[in-house]
Amino acid sequence: MDGRRSLGRRFGWLWAAYGVSTVGTMLAFDAFSMIAIIVLHAGPAAVSALAASGLAVGALLAVPLGPWVEFRRKRPVMIAADLVRFAAVLSVPAAFALGRLGFAQLVIVSVVVSAADTAFRAASGACLKALLPPDDLLVANGRFESTMWTATMAGPPLGGLAVALFGPMTTVTADAVSYLLSASGIRAMGRDEARPARAGARIRPGDLLDGWRHILRHPTLRPLFFNTLVVNALIMAIMPPLASLMLGPLGFPLWQYGLAFGAPCVGGLIGARLARRLVARFGQHRVMTTSGVLRACWVLGLVLVRPGAVGLVLVAGVELGLITSCGVFNPVFSTYRLEQTGTDVVARTLSAWTVTGKATTAGLTALWGVLAGLAGPRTAIAVAGVLMLATPFLLPRRASVPTREPAAAPSGV
Repeated sequence: MDGRRSLGRRFGWLWAAYGVSTVGTMLAFDAFSMIAIIVLHAGPAAVSALAASGLAVGALLAVPLGPWVEFRRKRPVMIAADLVRFAAVLSVPAAFALGRLGFAQLVIVSVVVSAADTAFRAASGACLKALLPPDDLLVANGRFESTMWTATMAGPPLGGLAVALFGPMTTVTADAVSYLLSASGIRAMGRDEARPARAGARIRPGDLLDGWRHILRHPTLRPLFFNTLVVNALIMAIMPPLASLMLGPLGFPLWQYGLAFGAPCVGGLIGARLARRLVARFGQHRVMTTSGVLRACWVLGLVLVRPGAVGLVLVAGVELGLITSCGVFNPVFSTYRLEQTGTDVVARTLSAWTVTGKATTAGLTALWGVLAGLAGPRTAIAVAGVLMLATPFLLPRRASVPTREPAAAPSGV
């Protein structure tokens, strides 16, 4: 079974580092918004601005990070990104303890964490591609996906309990410590890493755009790029209107709201564990396109949410279908993207993808907030649901031959 298949000690440390940082992030899910509301008494507009500015400005600052990461050894970059996030996040409880915490600090920390996250993702994707042979990439991405959904299922409820018992800074402190532990895990992988081409070279203006050039010139990555941008941004954009609808007029208590989104995460775990078996039976392209189509079919159902147990079951059922489809799609897509991207441009490609994704999510979240304010939450959700139904037309119609390069042996990374 794939769950018992060993991918080596170094992958084990990389997986452990990913796991501990993901758990920390999920424990502190939406913590800055809660701190802004509970501690700083910020209003809805300020909270929305905090979320959007962190993504948008962080994405802008991260644009030059892609080529910078490309031409450097990846593990030191990952460790540095973890340490930057550790220091930035820990500054929040430190400032609170000193009575100096302000809204501007939350914005600055959000921006710094967003930019460092982009650098880490670019470096970790390149590291994974070099660490494992191509046939093991789907197994590895499936394990990352399973870990993410497990943390998403357990983290927010436990984080909410911790905040209730010990105060709003508890989960933020845990998140900061998780980055430090992640850096320790990556360091434990060892220092032997192949020197990248153009190591330490000065970044040329054209380097900033190479990731986007690779994506937009590629016959199948291009449609996948636009598909994932729109789908992920629409899913995130409906969350504030849905929250205001469920917690406002429909009167769902907080524990039911958390249950409606936490319990269905088991579908992501199931989907991630099934992904490789489905690919082995039906082929990579068919599984990716089928699960990509299924992702688009669920959001419109949230328009029908109503008060009480029926509404709770409806939301949980829609989320279960959506998350299970994503659980299959994400590891297959992530593996395909690595296969189709050469080692010399992988960090820039992943950085470009992440930067554009964060900017798109920030923009659509702000736009859907305005739409919900003008036309109501149900209308905003309905518009997103209809647009989601059109996203399968952005999926590639045919498969491409993987760009398979000789992978570095595990001892080389």
